[in-house]
Amino acid sequence: MKSRRGEPKVFTSRALEERRAELQVEDIHLHFGGVKALNGVSLKVKTGEILAVIGPNGAGKTSLMNCITGFYRPDRGKIIFNGRDITRLKPHHLVPLGIGRTFQNIELFPGMTVLANLMLARHIHTRYSFGRALFFSPTVKKEEITHREIIEDIIDFLELQPIRKKPVGSLPYGLMKRVELGRALALEPKLLVLDEPFAGMTFEEKEDMVRFIREMNEGWGQTMILVEHDMAVVMSLSHRIVVLNFGEKLAEGVPEEIKNNEEVIHAYLG
Repeated sequence: MKSRRGEPKVFTSRALEERRAELQVEDIHLHFGGVKALNGVSLKVKTGEILAVIGPNGAGKTSLMNCITGFYRPDRGKIIFNGRDITRLKPHHLVPLGIGRTFQNIELFPGMTVLANLMLARHIHTRYSFGRALFFSPTVKKEEITHREIIEDIIDFLELQPIRKKPVGSLPYGLMKRVELGRALALEPKLLVLDEPFAGMTFEEKEDMVRFIREMNEGWGQTMILVEHDMAVVMSLSHRIVVLNFGEKLAEGVPEEIKNNEEVIHAYLG
């Protein structure tokens, strides 16, 4: 199941159309009472790129991600994914379309093992009925083997073998973040939204995560939106950067342009 660089074969074997992840966010507005969380934000994500979204605390980054992934419904504007209007769709409708996510605050089941947490994410790809599962028919057995092979590939890719049978709640924070990434990958997302995946990590843990994200993008074409405060990570990983400030888009460009943008320096980079 492994490709020559160690990426899960289920991803590297995808046809180009199956990896397509074209996102358009058009003039999004979001209010909470009298507070403008987002005010006319627009952006595009192209298949195969890493788009970073940065800005100070309260700039609207997580609100924007919540709109893209269906947790919030914008007051105005449109969100188009692969030609389909997804503005009003809920999260459980977006996941089958190919949008996966990790969270700023870890959303795992602490009493369950690493393996069990990853296997749970395969439920959206389950095709058998409850009745067939009850009797564990040959069809069910064959499908379960396929799901397990995909999870084993992800465990190998993220180097989780030593902790596969440990309860997630007993792991260091950095490893929990890695497990959450694995669970998102188990959904087989076309577009993966990473909401502060490096928060709370040690330097060594960040190095590992950078390596995984780079291999996911360069090795098997994973399209990603990265929300992150660590500018060294953002500048090294992203193809383009969108800067938010007070709910509005302040700037957009390649890392070198953003690094030298005086408005961005004043508002955020310092």
